[in-house]
Amino acid sequence: MTAPVTVSQGAQHDHETNVSKPIKQKEVFVMVDPEYFPQPPPELAPAAPPTTPPTPPPPRRGRRVALGALAALTMAASAGMGAGAVMVFAPSATPVAAASTTTASTTALTTTGSSAATIYQAVVPGVVTITDSISNARGQAGQGTGSGIVVDTKGDILTNQHVIAGASQIQVTFSDGSTVAATLVGSDTAADLAVVHVNVAASSLHPVSLGNSSTLQVGDTVYAIGSPFGLSESLTAGIVSGLNRSGSSTGGSVSGLIQTDAPINPGNSGGALVNTQGQVVGINNSIESPVDGNVGVGFAIPINQVTQLLPALESGSQL
Repeated sequence: MTAPVTVSQGAQHDHETNVSKPIKQKEVFVMVDPEYFPQPPPELAPAAPPTTPPTPPPPRRGRRVALGALAALTMAASAGMGAGAVMVFAPSATPVAAASTTTASTTALTTTGSSAATIYQAVVPGVVTITDSISNARGQAGQGTGSGIVVDTKGDILTNQHVIAGASQIQVTFSDGSTVAATLVGSDTAADLAVVHVNVAASSLHPVSLGNSSTLQVGDTVYAIGSPFGLSESLTAGIVSGLNRSGSSTGGSVSGLIQTDAPINPGNSGGALVNTQGQVVGINNSIESPVDGNVGVGFAIPINQVTQLLPALESGSQL
C-alpha cells in the first residue's frame, strides 16, 4: 500500500538552546525507522504522483524499506508503533546477499588511521539486519527492517526499541547470510533501546567492540554501518557534526545525542556508528530532514548511555 506521508508528531531542534519544540513546516525531526511492505507483495509499479503535496514527515526512525525502484510513498505509523515511527508499504525486494563471509574478530583496531575498508571488515560481522512482522493502523500485515549489533557471544543483540515495537515475529540476518528467529528480551521506550536474543552457536557470533563516546570531538571521522532501505551491510562515512543534541523518541525526549553528517536513512536505526579504531561509539537512531530522506543531519545514541542501560535490558527489563 502506498500513501502520502502524514505527520503525527515530532520535534524540531533549536540548535542554539538544544531544546526540542514543535516542528515547523519543512523542519522535521525524523526517526528513520520501520520500513514496511505488504505481504504478499504486489506487482512493482511506478508510484503515481500525489494529487496534493505531502505533509512533511514526522520523526522517523531507522528501519529499512526495500524499495523496488527506490520510489515509494510513506505513511505515518499508528500510535501503537510509537510516535514518529514510519511505515512504508512497498514491493518486497530480495534480501541483499552478504557482502562478506569473513569471520574476522570485531575487536577494536589498534592502528591509528586505519582505512575505511579495514574498519568495515573488522566491524561488519557484528552488525545484523533485523526484520519483523507487524500490522499497520488499518490491520494490514507488513514487514519492517532495521539494524542491530551483536553485544556478546550469548546471543544478545542490541537495537532501537522502535525497530521492534509491535512486532509479532522477529528475525535476525547475519553477515554470512544466515537468518534465525529472535525473541525480545528487554526494552526501554524512553531511551529507544531494546535487546533481542538468538539461539546460535557462540562461534558464529562476533561481538562488536564498544568505545568511549565521551572522547568524541566535533570533526572526528565516523562511519555508519547498517541496512538503509534494506541494503544490508552498507557503509557510509562522515564526521561528528555536533554533540549533546536533543531529540524525540517514541517514549519522550532523548538528550545527549551525537550529530553526524554520515548518511543515515530508513533501515539504519539500531546500527553502528563507529570511530576510526573500529569501536562502536553510538547507535544510529534518527535524522532531521525537510524531505523524506537524509540531508546530512543524523543522530546516534552515545554508547556510554547505552552501556549504562544494557545490563538491565539483558536481564529482561521492560520500561
